[in-house]
Amino acid sequence: MSRNVVIIGAGISGLTAAYWLHKAGTDVTVLEKNNTAGGTMRTLREEGWLIETGPNSALETTPLFNEMFEGLGILSERLYAEERANTRYILRDGKLQALPMSPGAFLGTSLWSVRGKLRLLKEPFIGRAEKEETIAEFVERRLGREFLDYAINPFVAGVYAGNPEQLSVRAAFPKLYALEEKYGGLIKGMIKGAKERKQRAEKAKDRARMFSFLKGMETFPLAIATRLGDRLRFGCEVLSVSRDDGFKITLRDNGREYTISTDAVVVATPASVASKVISQLAGHLSSSLDTIYYPPVAEVFLGFRHEQINRSLDGFGFLVPAKEQRSILGTIWSSVLFPGRAPEGHVALTTFVGGSRQPELCDRTDTEIVKMVTTELQLLMNVVGNPVFSKLIRWPKAIPQYNLGYGKIVEELERCEHNNPGLYFCSNFKGGIAVGDCVMSGKKVAEKIISMQSANAVAA
Repeated sequence: MSRNVVIIGAGISGLTAAYWLHKAGTDVTVLEKNNTAGGTMRTLREEGWLIETGPNSALETTPLFNEMFEGLGILSERLYAEERANTRYILRDGKLQALPMSPGAFLGTSLWSVRGKLRLLKEPFIGRAEKEETIAEFVERRLGREFLDYAINPFVAGVYAGNPEQLSVRAAFPKLYALEEKYGGLIKGMIKGAKERKQRAEKAKDRARMFSFLKGMETFPLAIATRLGDRLRFGCEVLSVSRDDGFKITLRDNGREYTISTDAVVVATPASVASKVISQLAGHLSSSLDTIYYPPVAEVFLGFRHEQINRSLDGFGFLVPAKEQRSILGTIWSSVLFPGRAPEGHVALTTFVGGSRQPELCDRTDTEIVKMVTTELQLLMNVVGNPVFSKLIRWPKAIPQYNLGYGKIVEELERCEHNNPGLYFCSNFKGGIAVGDCVMSGKKVAEKIISMQSANAVAA
């Protein structure tokens, strides 16, 4: 049996799998429909502004990052976020209030009422759920409605651009769910779970350091692409995957349609693309993948002169709870986090619109959305006047929503892999949407393939 693997899709998940397979000596080929690597992880540079089209940063939740950056020779290019970025704001009653990061700050904050704070004392005495819950049901049951409205709701909007009334806590926040399932409660679980993470050399997301790179996030995927060289083929659209002695892949390469054979296939694309690719192989799973909802999101990057901002930019930015009834999900103070994001004397702000909360807002024109965001920033941040620079990036299908019942789709994915040895799914619709989740998923898939190859070599 040959050691040939084909990866469909050059997002960070597929690229990570390819990196580790190539490092292990596997003959790996990555097929990418577009002409760039990294999927949504791209960086634009215009008129002295640095604009991230996808993730604005990542959290150092796994030691794999350091291992890969060192291996790729980009460790010295990594930037950690400024210390002041640890401060995050939540909008309440039209005013930005700092999210408390210590017991003392929690007691003193007006972000929650005295009643809301006292409600948390009941948490250790709440029993386990008797059914699958949404994140809203889970948090309201354990922590109360006020904590849901002014902590979890905006957090979910910031991470998933999602709706806590729809997202499954088990699927979307498995570590949070595990605290109750394994330890019986969140407070007890946080204490005991911290010891276990330390043993695994992992960090909780609320304690992991935030990072990017001098030239932006695309430094990471481009470094992997350079390492892979001609093993990464652009302009190759995969039309279908079917079984042969191994697998047969039908693709269109610059207008020419043909097939290639391989022993193992890694599907590392968005769910809608994966659905079409595997429709001949697994029709039922294909239909299930089509049901995964990706809400639209508009990213609005605005540049202002320093003197236009009449408030201190002393944090990461702010998130907006649905209860506040605003037209934005939140804003990142991009030029505060990392240097080189704005020209001298200017400020860069990145705001997000739409998501599961207000998808209809993404139907507006670019001009309307930029004006709407500018108005919100004028009201909430005391911004004066109009931006001196603007860039709007649309994602018609932004982030997969792990909604209630999502576990059944994951079971189908695993069953399909079991029934088709050599087929693997490695994308942010399986295993988590964060950059760290995708990197860990890519490494796990590579390890499975290497293990399978070793077992076949012994058998031969």
